[in-house]
Amino acid sequence: MGHGGGGTLSAELVEHLFAPAFGSDVLAELGDSAHLKLGGARLAFSTDSFVVRPLFFPGGSIGDLAVNGTVNDLAMVGAVPAYLSCGFILEEGVELALVGRVAEALGEAARTAGVVIATGDTKVVDAGHGDGIFINTAGIGLIPDGIDIRPQRAAPGDVVLVSGPIGVHGVAIMSVREGLEFGVEIQSDTACLAGLVADMLAVCPDIHVLRDPTRGGLATSLNEIAAAAGVGVTLDERSLPVPDTVANACAFLGLDPLYVANEGKLVAFVPPDHADAVLAAMRAHPLGKESVSIGHCVEEHAGMVVAATGLGGTRVVDMPLGEQLPRIC
Repeated sequence: MGHGGGGTLSAELVEHLFAPAFGSDVLAELGDSAHLKLGGARLAFSTDSFVVRPLFFPGGSIGDLAVNGTVNDLAMVGAVPAYLSCGFILEEGVELALVGRVAEALGEAARTAGVVIATGDTKVVDAGHGDGIFINTAGIGLIPDGIDIRPQRAAPGDVVLVSGPIGVHGVAIMSVREGLEFGVEIQSDTACLAGLVADMLAVCPDIHVLRDPTRGGLATSLNEIAAAAGVGVTLDERSLPVPDTVANACAFLGLDPLYVANEGKLVAFVPPDHADAVLAAMRAHPLGKESVSIGHCVEEHAGMVVAATGLGGTRVVDMPLGEQLPRIC
């Protein structure tokens, strides 16, 4: 299970097994979306599979995730998402009414995101060889001229911004999966971030890096960016937007919110002279109204992420080995 968690084991599986076997220069960039040139157009292309359990949870469903997860990967390279494919893998015996509910949720999420489900596929596996419903989506979007967003562009001096409270999705899934109650219902933050990204690019087309910190949480995304660009990242631990409900739940479960998945948040690396304008644009959007600055890029400790604690010390924020919470997307 650790190999599917988005941490060190996942990276090793991709880099040492899949990438050498496929031998693609495009794949070698290892981004959430591939950059393609086709007929004079610059395209972003991404695919994702969704195996979340339970299928419905506070704030969303596997149908919402199947759209938002892929659309957000396209948006993280500055693309305008346009078309999705959709593949359903159904376990023998799953109720058609349940499949219908998931399909309706998926269709509504696509309409909200402004994308078209253009093609699809359905497979059925024997009872006991699946878990109800699995979904794969792939997406294509158009990258506007002049946009160059990729992890390798992070540079010393960049300000690190995050679009709101972290750890919400993972805790929402765990609370219903394990039947836990924390005094208030915690709802997933699953959402399409393409509109927020468009508003950010309108004030600063030269955003260096965008990433939606899903599996492995914010810590994994920051470590991947630091390694790709050969820079260090320094966080102010007191600025990290962790809601009290998430902090309390993580303390109860023995989790670190930095490693808990999000499905409707992004982290941005922005040149310092544009950081205030981008932050203001984020806060003006409904999905970014709680955006904050959490740190900056430095030349020191290249490839590493460290957090300045409230006690005046620092701690290393490592890449996780696997996933604290499996099957959260």
